[in-house]
Amino acid sequence: MKSDVEELMPRLLPVESCDTEEYNSNEPPRNPQEYLRQVQREASLCPDVVVAQIDPKKLKMKQSVNVSITGCLAAPQGFSPCLKWQQQQVSKFSEVRQSVNKHRQHWKSQFLDDNVVMPKMEDEDGWKRFCLGENVCLDIQLKEEDKVNLTVLDYLINWFEERDFVPQLGRWLYALLACLEKPLLPEAHSLIRQLARRCSAVRANLESKDDDRLSALNLMICIVARYFEQNDLADKE
Repeated sequence: MKSDVEELMPRLLPVESCDTEEYNSNEPPRNPQEYLRQVQREASLCPDVVVAQIDPKKLKMKQSVNVSITGCLAAPQGFSPCLKWQQQQVSKFSEVRQSVNKHRQHWKSQFLDDNVVMPKMEDEDGWKRFCLGENVCLDIQLKEEDKVNLTVLDYLINWFEERDFVPQLGRWLYALLACLEKPLLPEAHSLIRQLARRCSAVRANLESKDDDRLSALNLMICIVARYFEQNDLADKE
């Protein structure tokens, strides 16, 4: 009767049983049969089940990524931008990203001013205070790895889900989007879609086309939908 191991990993080549006391594993195999015996012996020394030792402190607290396929809320009549405006914004954003990529390596090798104290990556409250209380400076973001920028983007979008849109938030979101490297990671893909949907929800509640937030909200939706090719979220004429 076959063992459980053989049921899961069937033996492909026949190997004659041998006396392990006569077999010297320190010497190189002299023929194919001895080589197969050596492989068989090494496999028998491996445990059937291996459990990885994981440090829970190194795991990100929010592991689940829920990707929603729902689109953006439709803009009130007259609140959505025309296609020409969207194309212009995509062109400008593309130029910004080209400049970012051109200077990325340069800024990574530079030192920040002594008065700039960066929060640790896992310090969500620290990043919220830093971003929403400081002027945006691209050289700061260019020094960070993509995973740090993605983490900060996650923090700010979560903050935005619970609060209103403010100009400082918009500037940081624009800078972080400009620093995202393509192709997008699945987590980045989910985050930018969440951002566009939140912007559309805030826009849907605006009472006037003269609201200062409207242009910035339209810009965020435009960048996500048109530049990052989330076309189902795009404003249609």
